Amino acid sequence: MSNLENTPENYDALILGSGEAGKYLAWNFAKTGKRTAVIEEKYVGGSCPNIACLPSKNIIHSAKVTSYFQKSEEFGITKDDWAIRMPGVRDRKRKMVDGLVEMHLDRYKTSGAELVMGYGRFVAPKTIEVGTRTLRGDRIIISTGSRTTIEPVPGLREANPMTHIEALDLDHLPDHVLVLGGGYIGLELAQALRRFGSRVTIVERNDRLAHREDPDISDALHALFNDEGLTISTNVTVARVSGQSGDVVRLHAIQNGSEITIEGTHLLVATGRTPNTGGIGLELAGVETTGSGHIKVNERLETTAPDVWAVGDCAGSPHFTHIAFDDFRIVRDNLAGGHRVTTGRQVPYCLFTDPEFARIGLNESEAKRAGIGYRLAKLPMEAVLRTRTLSETRGFLKALIDIESDRILGFAAFGVGAGETMAIVQIAMSAGLPYTALRDSILTHPTMAEGLVYLFSNLSRP
Repeated sequence: MSNLENTPENYDALILGSGEAGKYLAWNFAKTGKRTAVIEEKYVGGSCPNIACLPSKNIIHSAKVTSYFQKSEEFGITKDDWAIRMPGVRDRKRKMVDGLVEMHLDRYKTSGAELVMGYGRFVAPKTIEVGTRTLRGDRIIISTGSRTTIEPVPGLREANPMTHIEALDLDHLPDHVLVLGGGYIGLELAQALRRFGSRVTIVERNDRLAHREDPDISDALHALFNDEGLTISTNVTVARVSGQSGDVVRLHAIQNGSEITIEGTHLLVATGRTPNTGGIGLELAGVETTGSGHIKVNERLETTAPDVWAVGDCAGSPHFTHIAFDDFRIVRDNLAGGHRVTTGRQVPYCLFTDPEFARIGLNESEAKRAGIGYRLAKLPMEAVLRTRTLSETRGFLKALIDIESDRILGFAAFGVGAGETMAIVQIAMSAGLPYTALRDSILTHPTMAEGLVYLFSNLSRP
């Protein structure tokens, strides 16, 4: 039953969902004197600080510390009795999350934006009902995010599988985790759980992990996980699931034409994301969605309803917090009279396995499909002398250079500090600098960045 009989409370701006783009828009609106409210059902600040990016990297770092204990003798440190305490791992993560929530609450207080906790849904154009309140805004921003996709496989939902949310809050060590999905989330958590001591089997429907990346990246990931004792099953199509995650769970599947059964104690689903757009009354607001359920937006992130914008995952933007932050800048700048668009922007990727994989721009597979000619530079990480001081020589750097010019078309790194190293190349690409600008720089020795000098020196001078 709607509260439309109540007199709506009027705001200059209403934001549905407190994720990255939405919260920054709220703080920006409020600081400029606009009466602003953010409606959030559960997670103050959105998924990133609560259940996704930052908590997962917290847990992954705990697994990294575990790996140091496992190979301590390599560093001349006696390996005595030590043990993983999963409640301690979880509590370290929770302490960080609590601090992040407090930080967000302080930002709301100092900016003047009102935070309204509750489930919000549209009941009319520009009008949102939350609890017993009805709020109306001159401007509306939809920032409702996404959730783990649970595919309609018979028995899957009934098996009560973990998603990343439950996996990041474990207070015990699962015996044998089946990870359904070989993408970023699945790979990061699979390695972390294995390092804590669980047996882990990755079940992937495609013929290789990270199948959208170049084959040498996939090969490197397969080698890494094999060395760490993970089991990888590719070309697997799950037909049905039986049992219960947390006890005994079985995947009944087809692999290369043969029927197989894969059994474990826990099931973690990491097979994609579904936008949170259902059941929030978008049709009553005049906001249309796409066939995939994302909100239909143009390159300025405007929806089909006047004065209504959508940002982040729910708008179909690449599902990264850093892209959602750029969505905030697009809407902010356009409302100030600018013309900033989503088309043509750089999207950096980073997989936080250990070592990391990071990429910006074209990879070789994309360049070949598009018929774009390139020169290739490639360098093993062991040639970057900093890696030898760390005993972390696994991986490589590579870059694609335009045949007709010295423009950098793309860069990829699989190795320690890959994400930070990529940022240097990304800035050079954004500034339109030729690869020679990095090749000829004097970079500090011994650092990871120094490897870029060696990498780009692999190309002959023009």
